[in-house]
Amino acid sequence: MLNLDFHPSGRHFLQIPGPSPVPDRILRAMSLPTIDHRGPEFGALGRELLDKVKQVFKTANPVIIYPASGTGAWEAALSNTLSPGDQVLMFETGHFATLWHKMALRLQLAPEFIGLPGYEGWRHGVQADMIEARLKEDRDHAIKAVCVVHNETSTGVTSDIAAVRRAIDAAGHPALLLVDTISGLASADYRHDEWGVDVTISGSQKGLMLPPGISFNAVSDKAIEASRHNLMPKSFWAWDEILEANQNGYWPYTPSTNLLYGLNEALDMLLEEGLDNVLARHQRWAAGVRTAVEAWGLEIQCQDPAVYSPVLTGVVMPEGIDADAVRKIIYERFDLSLGTGLGKAKGRMFRIGHLGDCNDLTLIATLGGCEAGMKLAGVPLKGSGLAAALDYFAHHPLNSAD
Repeated sequence: MLNLDFHPSGRHFLQIPGPSPVPDRILRAMSLPTIDHRGPEFGALGRELLDKVKQVFKTANPVIIYPASGTGAWEAALSNTLSPGDQVLMFETGHFATLWHKMALRLQLAPEFIGLPGYEGWRHGVQADMIEARLKEDRDHAIKAVCVVHNETSTGVTSDIAAVRRAIDAAGHPALLLVDTISGLASADYRHDEWGVDVTISGSQKGLMLPPGISFNAVSDKAIEASRHNLMPKSFWAWDEILEANQNGYWPYTPSTNLLYGLNEALDMLLEEGLDNVLARHQRWAAGVRTAVEAWGLEIQCQDPAVYSPVLTGVVMPEGIDADAVRKIIYERFDLSLGTGLGKAKGRMFRIGHLGDCNDLTLIATLGGCEAGMKLAGVPLKGSGLAAALDYFAHHPLNSAD
């Protein structure tokens, strides 16, 4: 139950990098009466949204929708394409890449985890040259899949997936390419078909602006063919029955009907605005937030400007200052939630989400809360990040050339 004493007035500022705030338009769509998921009205809804969702993934191939979290879609991707004991090459970019690796171990796969060493490795994106070199060593093609995270939510790094595809091709290797864009979809540029991805994993609670509870596998023809021959036990996650039922707009089990109402509305909102415009405003917001961090004189978690995330920014605290203690002050004093540091970044940094149902004033208020909270926590600041962000947004209108 919500603590109404703690939230006496105004809206809570949810500025974590997902779940993101749900727009009123989507909440209204989800509040419609539940219909028969075997009836003709639902079939029409299913066909409509299954067609529209392909546009967000930028694919002509099927997108499979699960009533599950993104973790479920991770498992679906692995269990439909691989067999127990299969070798998998995975790249460590942060906490969520690490969790996916842990899942591969639990599924009795044989994952090889490569990456840059230590905490500093969590401040950079996927190194495509390391993947290419490892695949060239695999002359027998024992590695069956390469798994990478597109937008690493724990660090604020958006890796170059097209470069990973080029690396696999340069190695002349037949491995499948599996990509997690749970926090990237509809916020960062993503192109399933153009980048030659075999399975794309995503979720509902980030750029799609929905509550948690829906996840996705966008699949290539090569991935579907692999699913016909793999030996991993599965039932709920199996693609074949879902793809068959989806042809008429249905699912082989009870879907999350009201969340699908919300998904249909979210897709309409994104497509009405235009995906290019959606991505441009996320890039602009991210640049404004980074301007604030630089004015504060603090480090950004991502150390490579070429892969700064448009979804979130990690703010590193000076040595000796506990980022979680700073977050606690900001939360309790200003009713503002920021993302915690995870794994190797625990206590070192906090994360500002700037995605989905957001605007300039939302971020200005967020940065104001961060700045005031850091001052209360005794964080030494070089200058005013709030003033710098105000200046940035004033001089960089949304539709201007940057």
